[in-house]
Amino acid sequence: MSAQETFMFTVGKLDAGMAILIGERAHLIEFPSILLPPGVTSGSIVNIAVNRNTTEEKRQKAEFWDLQEEILSTYGVHKPEPPVLELRNVTQTSVTLEWPPLKLATAKLRSLDIFKNGQRLAAIPSATQNTSTKLSGLELNTEYTFQLVLRTTAGAYPSNVVKVRTHTMTDTSGVSVCFGNVQDVVMLENAKLALREMHAKWSNKIQIDTTHFVCSTPANPGHADPSTPSVEYQRALQLSIPVVQPHWIFACHTEKKMVPISGYYLGTTPSAPISQTPFTRPASMSQMPLSQSPTKASHRASLPAKATSPPTTPFVNQSPVPRAPSPETRARSGSIIQEEAEAEAEIDTVPEDHNPPKPRPNSIHTRSGTMNREFKFPPPSSESVPVKIDQSKAEPPAPVPAPPSPPPPVPPPSASRDNLEEDVGETVEVDLS
Repeated sequence: MSAQETFMFTVGKLDAGMAILIGERAHLIEFPSILLPPGVTSGSIVNIAVNRNTTEEKRQKAEFWDLQEEILSTYGVHKPEPPVLELRNVTQTSVTLEWPPLKLATAKLRSLDIFKNGQRLAAIPSATQNTSTKLSGLELNTEYTFQLVLRTTAGAYPSNVVKVRTHTMTDTSGVSVCFGNVQDVVMLENAKLALREMHAKWSNKIQIDTTHFVCSTPANPGHADPSTPSVEYQRALQLSIPVVQPHWIFACHTEKKMVPISGYYLGTTPSAPISQTPFTRPASMSQMPLSQSPTKASHRASLPAKATSPPTTPFVNQSPVPRAPSPETRARSGSIIQEEAEAEAEIDTVPEDHNPPKPRPNSIHTRSGTMNREFKFPPPSSESVPVKIDQSKAEPPAPVPAPPSPPPPVPPPSASRDNLEEDVGETVEVDLS
């Protein structure tokens, strides 16, 4: 402590705990009246001594720096860490993200926000307890970016950016099934085997990435009352997780894509009953035996007939080239022509007084386009013989418009030689040589 120095003052006024001191060095000083000796009034003369306390200064200075070191070690060394965002599962329309518990150090949490494609989407509720979130309503086969931003009293800490592309309809690896009460044990094992081949996953508890709850009955097998639904079934209803039958898994495995669940809800008849093993595609109608085919013969008749011989022309929309008739066909055509020639000869030799036969509406004979070269017309006679004109070689007359008339009756296809002779009446044999 330095040497003491004394100053003399005159008390000028005392008011409201303050005293006005008047001295030679300082003409007017406000001094607390509580520090004045007892009995001092206005006009009293007092001596005030002032000295420096270096010991107290050192003590206070050491105390101050100890406090600074404590603050630095508490708030300056340990600070919040940015969250590490990870992809847990992705489907056609949803993404499930997760991260480890937040490390805030001594800071206080203000907010934890999720960003999609660089824009704030929503705040994570109960961020200190929740470590995952599921985002739905995404587009099919579309790329997205996600990021978390942690805001604390110590500042903002963004996480890493996760890029993900949603699945297509043929990608079934995003299916996450929670199995309930499936009464058929064989069906349950087959469903798990189908999920394994689909690269999907399953569990016995509902998780945040569960996409479907599969069961054959909502009953709880371990409960005394069989009508009591299981806890997982009730949770699935609360979380709006679709409850489907195991047939939906078989349908997805067979089609190798995501099948709509509308026909496989619990309590409905599956839209496509599984009658075969879930690992073979059902045979098509063309490959199924007739004894096992579910269609009738009338349905099979509508299918295109199998071609017996390939077309003889390489061009499209062109009729094939006619083939030469076989010897049997030529022989059969020659006999028919010979019979027709004999019939025409008998008709040409009918006498004048005989009534001419009525023309037949349609001929049942078919001409092959050839003629018998041994045929000869009869010699001319003095009697007038009606001349028969070959209608096939005559030029057709000019068409005359006429009102439509009903078609003539079609004769039965089985006309014989005897019927022809009965229509022409009496005939006369003529020597054709």
